[in-house]
Amino acid sequence: MDQAELQEQLLKEISKPEFIYTVIAVWTVRIIIWLFFANTIRKTLKLIAIENQCIKPNQVFGIAIPFFNIYWNFEVAKHLRDSLINEFYDRKIATEEAPSYKKGSLYSWVYLATNIPLYPIAALALIFHFITMINYWIEINNYKRILEQHNTFRSQEELEKTHED
Repeated sequence: MDQAELQEQLLKEISKPEFIYTVIAVWTVRIIIWLFFANTIRKTLKLIAIENQCIKPNQVFGIAIPFFNIYWNFEVAKHLRDSLINEFYDRKIATEEAPSYKKGSLYSWVYLATNIPLYPIAALALIFHFITMINYWIEINNYKRILEQHNTFRSQEELEKTHED
């Protein structure tokens, strides 16, 4: 088979409805996952005082927009880090130097690599993309729990103070 025949055969395969529906389904699932991921970040940011937020909670949904999210992942990682640093400092909670930033920037770089049109690299990067996304998501969720627990602790302290008075 020469190259022209291979290209013609490939074109026939990718123009089949089954292939098109599969691509649409994969992209839809991927966007839904990104929306859930963005919602976790949004919920975390909503637990941070407004004056400590370096990004508005609803702005993180930009990470669910294909191609724009290549850039926006870096911005969200940076602004989430800064917001967490500000909030933990105000609440006097000890934490690492740059909370969530290492995993967030790694996730952003790996996602960038998945968009390089070299198939062996992109395929390998796609596997690492999901691994780094899950690690980053878990870390953000852990910080969200820390903030929620601290809110619960502060609420209990306030209740105890009112009962003492």
